[in-house]
Amino acid sequence: MKHLPPRGKLIAIGGNEDKGTYPTVRSKRQYYLNFFELGILKRVVAESGKENPRIEVITTASMIPQEVGQIYLGSFAMLGCDNVGIMDIGTPAAARQPEYLERLLAADVVMMSGGNQSRLREMFAETDFLDTLLRRYHAEPNFVVAGTSAGAMGMSQHMIRGGSVPDALLKGAVKMGAGLGLLPPAIIDSHFVKRGRFGRLIEAVALYPRLIGIGLGEDTGVLITEGHLVETIGSNLVIILDGFDIMHNNAAAAKKGTTLSIENIRMHVLAKGNVYCMTERKFYVSRAAAQPAAQ
Repeated sequence: MKHLPPRGKLIAIGGNEDKGTYPTVRSKRQYYLNFFELGILKRVVAESGKENPRIEVITTASMIPQEVGQIYLGSFAMLGCDNVGIMDIGTPAAARQPEYLERLLAADVVMMSGGNQSRLREMFAETDFLDTLLRRYHAEPNFVVAGTSAGAMGMSQHMIRGGSVPDALLKGAVKMGAGLGLLPPAIIDSHFVKRGRFGRLIEAVALYPRLIGIGLGEDTGVLITEGHLVETIGSNLVIILDGFDIMHNNAAAAKKGTTLSIENIRMHVLAKGNVYCMTERKFYVSRAAAQPAAQ
């Protein structure tokens, strides 16, 4: 029996500056709460088909949910959207509260913030909340599930939990885990260009060669329709890694810390408006050009 494609829409955004963590003693790195360009957020609103949709922002991935929530409220307000709620769900018990399920059922757009993508799975696994999110995404046209940074990475079924950029292309540099399962055919990575995450996405695709790797640049996202058509939105670029035709591949057998050896992995670079079909594994210059793939 052929499965029908999802009728809803996914918008996965690569992020700009980190929006979910405090600086740590170990990293000694300054994190900012600058929001990504409003052009992408405007597209999130437009894809709902409503001028002022009901939007629920899930700040679960963030360790500073109050600050992040306020930024989303202000950013959506600049777009004329004032029907916005913040779901500060910080425990598995909270994820099971009927109030949040009712709000999810009333939402036109669900937006997941950045932070730590593993928290999304920890809070929502085996809940009616996640079951309802998946059901609505599969059944309802114009229902939009968006996420930035960790919120984008969490959409995958096989999710990147983290990984060492300095150890890229050494076995074990990428850490994998279970995601929310919104996008089974793909593995998403974010902050892809500036943080040099090519190596860890290559390893992830080598470990799961039947999945498509999607690397999101900063201030860039993808609109995914019918579960397989990936359109680039925003000002930067998207990297597609296709492992279907990999020949030699030692990713599964190599010992931790040893060099990976991979033959014939394919890469595509998508700018704004370009489309990639995950079922056909083809690049299209525009959505119009990809119409046969949408049938």
